[in-house]
Amino acid sequence: MFHTILIANRGEIAARVIRTARRMGIGCVAVYSDADAGALHVRMADRAVRIGPAPVAQSYLRGDLIIAAALEAGAQAVHPGYGFLSENPDFVEQVEAAGLVFIGPSAAAIRAMGLKDAAKRLMADAGVPVVPGYHGAEQEGALLEVEAARIGYPVLIKAVAGGGGKGMRLVEAAEGFAEALESARVEALSAFGNDAVLIEKYVQNPRHIEVQVFGDGKDALHLFERDCSLQRRHQKVIEEAPAPGMTEAMRAAMGDAAVRAAKAIGYSGAGTVEFIVDATDGLRADRFWFMEMNTRLQVEHPVTEAITGVDLVEWQLRVAAGEGLPCAQAGLAISGHAVEARLYAEDVPAGFLPATGRVAHLAFGPGLRVESGVAPGDEVSPWYDPMIAKLVAHAPDRAAAIAGLRAGLARTEVAGVVTNLGFLRRLLDDPGFGKGQVDTGLIARGLDGLAAGPDLGPGVLAQAGMIAAGLWDGAGWLTGFTLWAPLEREIVLEVAGEQRVVRLRVLGPNAVDIGGAGAWVQARRAAGEWRVDGALPRPMRRFGDVVTVLDGGAVIRVVDPLARDAATGPAADRALAPMPGLVRAVLVAVGDTVAAGERMVVLEAMKMEHALRAPRDGVVAQVAVAPGAQVVAGALLVLLEPVA
Repeated sequence: MFHTILIANRGEIAARVIRTARRMGIGCVAVYSDADAGALHVRMADRAVRIGPAPVAQSYLRGDLIIAAALEAGAQAVHPGYGFLSENPDFVEQVEAAGLVFIGPSAAAIRAMGLKDAAKRLMADAGVPVVPGYHGAEQEGALLEVEAARIGYPVLIKAVAGGGGKGMRLVEAAEGFAEALESARVEALSAFGNDAVLIEKYVQNPRHIEVQVFGDGKDALHLFERDCSLQRRHQKVIEEAPAPGMTEAMRAAMGDAAVRAAKAIGYSGAGTVEFIVDATDGLRADRFWFMEMNTRLQVEHPVTEAITGVDLVEWQLRVAAGEGLPCAQAGLAISGHAVEARLYAEDVPAGFLPATGRVAHLAFGPGLRVESGVAPGDEVSPWYDPMIAKLVAHAPDRAAAIAGLRAGLARTEVAGVVTNLGFLRRLLDDPGFGKGQVDTGLIARGLDGLAAGPDLGPGVLAQAGMIAAGLWDGAGWLTGFTLWAPLEREIVLEVAGEQRVVRLRVLGPNAVDIGGAGAWVQARRAAGEWRVDGALPRPMRRFGDVVTVLDGGAVIRVVDPLARDAATGPAADRALAPMPGLVRAVLVAVGDTVAAGERMVVLEAMKMEHALRAPRDGVVAQVAVAPGAQVVAGALLVLLEPVA
């Protein structure tokens, strides 16, 4: 067994690997960029090595610097985690050429599955069912449009070298094909340096079910399936194992197909074979098709560990050190049910925009397995994925697991950054999800309700107003008032971009009436505790100019009255950067006439692209950025003037 390994990654997966390695008595070396100098995985490791500035191309994607760090630190092996260099066959070869062990599959296995079109041909030869589509090398647009018509709409355009939903577009009819193809190619080239695409039949009632496989280069087995159907923009939100409604016949068929896929490439280590399933008539053994194989550990691997009792990272380390498969297929069994939710720093009502900021307060609900790379006081930066934690509940059955996750989320508290906590709680309450009626379109169909802004009643706003005025936590009851003015004060709060005025009327040290939107609320204190209209208060805390409702993640900003007038200027004439990011494309020029909603600038932040659209009809008066520019949040991108 290794005495020291280097983890070529960051965040929660680096912390996850360190925990298992430490339990096994293995020393750990972390790497970090300048943005991660104080990160949790750095603090956890036995040793940490700086590898460059914040951009991933200058740090976490610099294989040469990572290998040099491993050699200098005396590591024997490199664990890639997931993302970054984990599926880069050139990096695998460089690691091995340096005399180190790569904790994962061979470069040949990664290459075999790296291009989706070649992988599908390989799987078809191995007897694994594949989705009807076009996987050829010819990429001329007219030919691709003909192939799409042959397959039959709707179709999916997918980047050959893709992953994570990048370079993927759904085309409902022939009229939208050319525009979708161009958009997919631009995104694929930016993300992967390869604009080649394939086309597949779009399954109308799809479920995304994947099988965890594990091999030692000679033999392979599977650790059953996970359902990852709850997705948004092809990004997984909630995963569970086993899949709801799975039959033993289909489980056997999918497991057998996944093992055939792994054996066909001599797979070593942990991997995932992803299938698209047509659930129109329930789960049937003849209605699943191979999509792709992820030649690495998956983000959602904890749900598999929960139902099997297996530590997949330990298995990775043992097989990489030369041991065979830790057990036989017959030695594996499913125990109970597990559900995982991904907690992100993102503004859901604003279109799931990634959020940044310092995590001022962080506490997870009891009874959950928590996988996190963030601790209180840490910064969520614009440079990397904004995941705060993966939260997993395991119970004897699905209903109990969902209830456990729901209870844990209800007592999870995050302050300082906007999160998707409320969205996750609403998703778990969805009746269809509760019944196991899951498919990849569930979130999209219910998006208006699931992604709605927080429904904050008068009591919550009243409490936030008192906190903002310093009246809640024992401050003097005359705080903010003067002798020559009445004991009444106006506080301006902003919720989901909407400003609300709250009036505080102080009646004494233990009594405040709060008015807003035509309703008055009474706050009264007895025995040192406030009650709002007789009800117990919500858990809320203020950090800086933000009051956070801790049990739902709602964020209420305290507006500086001196800044209000400036904020109400001609904002409708400006397209501003909603977050720090990299300008990928500028689609307009000075003098262009644009319509409301028309794309003007494409901004990349936190591994996602965001189109900034015209706020109204107008003429482009100024373009303030150029492609390749790095901008801060609030930066002017495009200025409009009225159409003459």
